[in-house]
Amino acid sequence: MTTKFLLTSFDTWLPHQKSNSSDDLLAKISVDKSWPYSLTFLRQLPVDAERATNLAIAKINQLQPDTIICCGMAESRQKLTVESCACCDNNILKTAVNLADLIADLPTIKISNDAGKFVCEALYYAVLKHLADSQLSAKCIFVHVPILTAENADQILADFLLILNRLTIDN
Repeated sequence: MTTKFLLTSFDTWLPHQKSNSSDDLLAKISVDKSWPYSLTFLRQLPVDAERATNLAIAKINQLQPDTIICCGMAESRQKLTVESCACCDNNILKTAVNLADLIADLPTIKISNDAGKFVCEALYYAVLKHLADSQLSAKCIFVHVPILTAENADQILADFLLILNRLTIDN
């Protein structure tokens, strides 16, 4: 059985941003059509918590993916970071994925406990809550992507692909 992934990214939200690194990363991945798993992209979600959440949950309900990887840009970070949890109104939801195992021996990826208090965290929380409330078995993680540069783009892409592969093995 082929593992079905849903990968999401955001649009830009500030005037100085030419692109969103989360979407840049997914654009690079979407070029290759030879993946041993099924990838569905929900790119350039609006930077609006309610609209982004509604679009993502509708796609989850339609696709019924095995794994969801929500991606957002983290301009101030230098490495890929995988978010352990999301908060809303003092409620905390944690991913069911064992992140320590997921990134074991990958020194260029870090685990974060701060999803950003912005649309990224709102989306992550809403997706985790939807999965729990609907009793869906899909796994979900949120990955923050730093600005891609000529120096780091290849490493970040390679690291992200390792995460994809490890999540496939885990299914």
